[in-house]
Amino acid sequence: MVYFVATPIGNLKDISLRALEVLRSVDVIFCEDTRRSLKLLNAYEIKKPLKSCHKFNEREASEKIIAEAREGKEIAVISDAGMPVISDPGNIVCSALKDAGIDYTVVPGANAFLSALILSAMPADRFAFIGFLPEKAGECKAVLEKYKNLDMTLCFHCAPQDVDRNISCAYSVFGERNACAVREITKIHEQAISFKLSEGLQCEKRGEYVLLIGGAKKEENPLNKLSEREHILHYMRGGMSKKDAVKQASKDRGAAKSELYKFSIDIGE
Repeated sequence: MVYFVATPIGNLKDISLRALEVLRSVDVIFCEDTRRSLKLLNAYEIKKPLKSCHKFNEREASEKIIAEAREGKEIAVISDAGMPVISDPGNIVCSALKDAGIDYTVVPGANAFLSALILSAMPADRFAFIGFLPEKAGECKAVLEKYKNLDMTLCFHCAPQDVDRNISCAYSVFGERNACAVREITKIHEQAISFKLSEGLQCEKRGEYVLLIGGAKKEENPLNKLSEREHILHYMRGGMSKKDAVKQASKDRGAAKSELYKFSIDIGE
């Protein structure tokens, strides 16, 4: 079996009992950076062979994982922090395993952008995770344009040296919006700083960031500014029956038809 195992995003105690059990039981661990993974394993006195699986060798690593899985070895795949595959190596491995017909599973755990969403206190009923933005301004804007009209919180990963550039790019595409920058999640200096895109993030940029930006606001239907009666009459003057006019007006206003019907009682067909 191949296990995709989530690891802590900061505090080394944020690892599940199952994750430790799996890491202790497997024959080999494929990891993004052997030096960083060794710190985690040493903290829990786990000694296993470590092999690299990063964005520059993932296809080659996939072939090795498949070969070792076919030999009957138990394998764990981890990234430097958080959930493999999510803005980290692993997606190519998943695809290769699926194509090869090799079973794999996930050991869930810490995730940076979900933690940041909670810390930001921004709307979390619906959200979109975008991940890292391209470095070039033109490519960055092209990506952001795709999400410009989404009426939900947008979540991005951001390296400290890219924070100002990404915020500036977002402002040029989205205009003024509420935002929050979250850094050092689960660590001593954890911060969630709320700001306006036009203001930028006024602090020293240190540590990896999750940048959260408010979604697009729905444009209000100008007909909703009319009185309920005038709203219904507007549609009737356009040729609708009273029944259909009430139905459409209630849809515009997000109200029940029964609520609007009383405003049409004295209106003749």
